[in-house]
Amino acid sequence: MALTAWSHPGRIRSEAAYATLAGTAPIPVASGRTDRHRLNRGGDRTLNSALHTIALTRRRIHPETRDYITRRRAEGRTTREITRCLKRYIARQLYRTITTHHRTP
Repeated sequence: MALTAWSHPGRIRSEAAYATLAGTAPIPVASGRTDRHRLNRGGDRTLNSALHTIALTRRRIHPETRDYITRRRAEGRTTREITRCLKRYIARQLYRTITTHHRTP
């Protein structure tokens, strides 16, 4: 799914654009003295669903991800905030992997 959304070299100019396409780019939300971010509801919903499945699987079985979740929870983050950050991280990894393996000569 990630490769289908990416389509071809040159379509997506940066990892931030890929995150926006995936719907994982953070949107700032401010309420009074609270500044936080939420997930973008737009973008390719199928790609977002694939990232969500990857995030859920990594939460369960990936030791580094479990350590990351423990650290973030100690910082006072909610489960939704942790999932948002994790999905953004996964989107960044996918973009880097796709662009390094599909360079045009």
